[in-house]
Amino acid sequence: MTKTYDLTKGKSSKLIISFFFPMLLTNMLQQVYSIADTAIVGKGLGDNALAAVGNISSLTFLIIGFSMGLSNGFNVLTAQSFGAGDYKQLRRYLGAAIRLCIFIAAALTALSVFFLKDVLVLLQTDESIMDDSLSYGLVIFSGLSTALLYNMCSGILRALGDSKTPLIAIIISTIVNILLDSCFIFVFKTGVWGAAAATIMSQVLSSAVCFYKLRKIEFLRLSRSDFGFSLRLDGLLLKNGIPMALMNSITAIGCMTVQYFVNGLGVAYTSAFSACSRFINMFMQPACTAGYTMSAFASQNYGAKKYNRIKEGMCVCIIIASVSYFILGSIMVFAPQFLGNILLDGNEPINIAAGYFKLCGAALFTVDFLFVFRSCVQGLGRPLIPMLSGIVEMVMRVGVIIIFIKRAGFMATSFAEIAAWTGALTMNVCAYFYITHKKLGMRSAKIKQHGPAKAYS
Repeated sequence: MTKTYDLTKGKSSKLIISFFFPMLLTNMLQQVYSIADTAIVGKGLGDNALAAVGNISSLTFLIIGFSMGLSNGFNVLTAQSFGAGDYKQLRRYLGAAIRLCIFIAAALTALSVFFLKDVLVLLQTDESIMDDSLSYGLVIFSGLSTALLYNMCSGILRALGDSKTPLIAIIISTIVNILLDSCFIFVFKTGVWGAAAATIMSQVLSSAVCFYKLRKIEFLRLSRSDFGFSLRLDGLLLKNGIPMALMNSITAIGCMTVQYFVNGLGVAYTSAFSACSRFINMFMQPACTAGYTMSAFASQNYGAKKYNRIKEGMCVCIIIASVSYFILGSIMVFAPQFLGNILLDGNEPINIAAGYFKLCGAALFTVDFLFVFRSCVQGLGRPLIPMLSGIVEMVMRVGVIIIFIKRAGFMATSFAEIAAWTGALTMNVCAYFYITHKKLGMRSAKIKQHGPAKAYS
C-alpha cells in the first residue's frame, strides 16, 4: 500500500514540520509560476496586458475559490475519517464528493463563461483592456474543471498526510507552465490567451500526477456502491463544504469591489494593484501553508479525539507564521521599489505599488495569523464560523474602501485589506479558544467519570 501519514501519533512539532515544508514548496511554486506568468505577460505584452490579466484575478478567485472551498470542506471529513481509522466511511465520502464535484464543475464553468463580459462591465473594466480580459478569462474558465480536479486530488492527499506528491506535481507543472508561457507569447505571439492556455495545460499535468498516486492507495479503491446516491452523505459534505466555499466567494466579492474602485482610478492603478496582489499572495504562502497544515493536523486529531495535540499543533503553526511575518513583512516594508520593478515597467505604477507594499507589509501578521486560526477552526468541523468571518472580512473591506477611496486614493486599498484581515482574525481567534476550551473541558470530565482508558471513546 502506498504510504499515508497518520498525524495523530508521534511528536507534534516533528510531524507538522515534515508536513509543512513540502506543502510550502508546493504553494510557493504555484505562486512562482503565477509571478512568472505575470512577468512574462507584463514584459512581453506590456502593462495593459498585465492589467487585463490582473483584472480577471478577483473574478478567478470568486469562481475557483468557491470550488476550492467546497473540496477543502469535503476533505475535512476525509481527514476526520482517516484519523478515526474508518476507511469504509472515508470511501463513501469520496464517492459522494466526486459525484458532487462533477456537477458543480459543469455548473460553474457554464455560469462563468456565459456571464464573463457582463461582470467585466460591472467592474468598470477599461475599454483598452476589455478584449484581453475577455480572451484570458474565457480560456481560464473553460478549463475550470482542471483546477477543481487538482484541488480535489491534492486535498485528499493532504488529508491523508501526504504533502510530498502535490509538491512533485507542482514542480512538473511549474516547469511546463513557464516553458509554454514563453513559447506562446514570445514565439507564437498568441497574446494573453496563450498564457491562460499554458496554465490550463500545466494543471492537467499536476492533476494527473496526484490522481495516479491516489489510484495506488489500496484503501481508496472505490467500488460502485461507494458512488450510490445518499442524501445523508451529500448533506454532510455540503454542510461542511458550502460554508467554506461561500467564505472564499464572499471574500472574493470584497476583492472585486476593491477592484471596481481601483479600475475607476485608471489603468496605471490597475497594473499596480495587479502586481501588489501577486506579491501579497506569494508572501502569504508560508502562513497559508501553516494553515493548511493545521487543518489536516486538527482534522485527523479531532477524528481521533486527541484534543490536546491540536493545541500543540497550533503553537507550532503560530511560530511558523510569526517567522514568516518578520522575514517577508520586512521585505515589503524596506524594499517596496524593488518588488515593484520586478513586474512593472512604468515609474508611475511602480511608485503606486510601493506605498501599498509598505503599509500591508507592516500589518502582514494579521493575515498570517488569520490563516492558521481559521484553518484550525475549519479542521475542528466548524465551517460556519469561518464563513461568518468571511462576511466580516467583506464588510470591513468594502466599508473602508468606500469611506476612504476619495480621501486617500489608492492607499485606501491598503486600509481596506488591513481592516478586513483584523476583523476576520479577531472572530476566528475567539472561536478557536472557545471550541478547544469546551472540548478539553468535556474530555477532563470524562476522564474523571470513567478513567483514562475510556477518555477517547
